[in-house]
Amino acid sequence: MTTPTDMRSDHRPPLWQALAIAILPVVAASIAGSAATVPQIPTWYAGLAKPPFNPPNWIFAPIWTMLFALIALGAFRILRLAVGTPGRRRALLVYHLQLLFNIGWSFAFFGANSPLAGLAVILPLLVLIAATIAAFRPLDRLASNLLWPYLAWVAFAALLNTSIWWLNG
Repeated sequence: MTTPTDMRSDHRPPLWQALAIAILPVVAASIAGSAATVPQIPTWYAGLAKPPFNPPNWIFAPIWTMLFALIALGAFRILRLAVGTPGRRRALLVYHLQLLFNIGWSFAFFGANSPLAGLAVILPLLVLIAATIAAFRPLDRLASNLLWPYLAWVAFAALLNTSIWWLNG
């Protein structure tokens, strides 16, 4: 039953709801990205020329696990703000948009076997991650700061993507 307090725009979502909305999209992104990526690693990706700074394949899973945990925690902190908090809705919109681009990169680069398509997705992804950091910052400084390692890793991934495109184009 809805009470007058629930109708106010300053109420905070229940803890369970914020946890679900923070965790489930990140888990979905991880699963979808892995589904597009993992089958291509021993086949298509193994045959590509890579730059000397390309990390070993085993490092990607633990790094992405840590990054996804930080991303979900940042989103959780924003989700726990009062619903009517100015900027909250926009911050969550940008956040979810960047998450879609994150998934899109795996399908563009690995799923389509196209470093060029990967570049077309990863460059706007970088902008969207930076926009998410900026949108989170006035709402919750820690939530914003939790996304910096993600931005750094995706910037490195963009450099790798560009190098692979260059070496194999």
